[in-house]
Amino acid sequence: MPDACELSSFYVDGLCLGIEVQAVQEAIRQLDITRVPLSPPHVAGLVNLRGQILTAIDLRYSLNMQPRLQGQAHVNLIIRSEDTLVDILVDEIGDVLAPCKDEFESLPPTVRGRLSLSVRGVYKLRGELLWHLDIEGLLEDFSPVVSNLDPLDK
Repeated sequence: MPDACELSSFYVDGLCLGIEVQAVQEAIRQLDITRVPLSPPHVAGLVNLRGQILTAIDLRYSLNMQPRLQGQAHVNLIIRSEDTLVDILVDEIGDVLAPCKDEFESLPPTVRGRLSLSVRGVYKLRGELLWHLDIEGLLEDFSPVVSNLDPLDK
C-alpha cells in the first residue's frame, strides 16, 4: 500500500486517473500538435511548449481506450519524468485529491494488459474510483521514443 500522497486527478474516456502532484508541471488546453510521420501509434505528435519540443503521448491509445474523436477537445498535461518532460493528452483536469490509505485497493488479477502495468492501485472515492497511475511505469514503454524525440536541455 502506498504512503498517503496528493494526486492530481484527470479524466480519460470517463475514467478518473491520478498521478503524484510533484510529477505535474502544468496543464494547458489544446496545444497544437504536429504529427510525426512513421511514429508509433501512441505518439500523438510533438508540441512546442515555449520553445521546448515535447513528445505528446495519447493516453487513450496507451491504455487501450476508445480513440479521441476528430476535433474532440483535450488538455495537455505536462509531466516531469526523471530528466524528461512529456506531454500526455487527457480529456479534462480534475482536482488535487489526498485519498486516505484505507481507501486504497490493489488491482485485482483480472485487470490485465497495459493498464495493469501502468496502475499502482485504485482508491475508492465517493461515487467513483481513482486509478493511481504509475507514470514512470507508463512512460517506460515509451522511453526510447521520448528520449529520441524529446531530450531536456542540460
